[in-house]
Amino acid sequence: MKIQDIQAIQSLLATPKKIAIIPHRNPDGDAMGSTLGLYHFLTKNNHEATVISPNEFPDFLAWLPGSETVQIFEKDKENCTAILEEADIVFTLDFNAFHRVGEMEKVLEVLQTTYIMIDHHQKPDDYATYMYSNTSIGSTCEMVYNFISFLDQKNQIDKTIGTCIYTGILTDSGSFKFPNTTGNTHRIVAELIDLGVENTKIPNLLFDNSSYNRLQLLGRALQNLKTFPENKTSYTTLTQEELNSFNYVKGDTEGIVNYGLSIKGIQFTAIFIENKDEKIIKISFRSQGDFDVNEFAREHFNGGGHRNAAGGKSEVSMEETIVKFENLVKNLTL
Repeated sequence: MKIQDIQAIQSLLATPKKIAIIPHRNPDGDAMGSTLGLYHFLTKNNHEATVISPNEFPDFLAWLPGSETVQIFEKDKENCTAILEEADIVFTLDFNAFHRVGEMEKVLEVLQTTYIMIDHHQKPDDYATYMYSNTSIGSTCEMVYNFISFLDQKNQIDKTIGTCIYTGILTDSGSFKFPNTTGNTHRIVAELIDLGVENTKIPNLLFDNSSYNRLQLLGRALQNLKTFPENKTSYTTLTQEELNSFNYVKGDTEGIVNYGLSIKGIQFTAIFIENKDEKIIKISFRSQGDFDVNEFAREHFNGGGHRNAAGGKSEVSMEETIVKFENLVKNLTL
């Protein structure tokens, strides 16, 4: 961050403020970890902070400290809008464009407030008063750690804040496997562990707490997996009917896309998930190596993200979406 921006934020936070903190719609571990980590830091410093999530977050993140305080915009639009309108500062974390928050976009785009963006995705929109944007950093949680350090308040990071930050680093780094995992990432994690963060317990809470139905849904996704060995590509699908048959709840499809990369020789994979309520096919892309799924998602599926992890959507049927994807894949050279 620019020194003058850091100094301005230090001045802003020198006295108690009303602050709203927002993750993107369908928040993941990094979105919830970063917002709750910042929430605990701000409340510790006598600010009146509130995390407002655009919609419900997955059950497997409900153990995060402070998760019970999170307001859900879709469930209580009137109250959440009032909190946003009264906020002196609004932090937007793990996203960089208002369209990523769904219906809340209409409220955010007319607010007269100070926006502070902390995010690691490409091509940020120009709405923030102060922006900490860095695509080379693997998680927004790592950036929140840096942000607190910039404010010369690293000594404020305790086990509770560290637990939230560790969660986002762990999930957005693919358990420390993704390319943006650096030596600095591990140094931060080491400091968090020294603070008492339970690095052996948290992975179990995140990844080893599946329901029977979720495992059955994973099995169906693996049955649906198809490969194009000559194009080093795989993909799988889940229809709305399949989701319903296994009593799908939010978070059940988290991480399934990564299985496609575990196949020998595969460098690019995708999962297509039907959502009939929203009338879209939700898509997640993953790659390893040099193939840029962010550019692929932006160009072909109205999405974006990172070089090796991105998302998109399709507004035509599953069948039409798959035909389009397969035709694109046949022209890829990986």
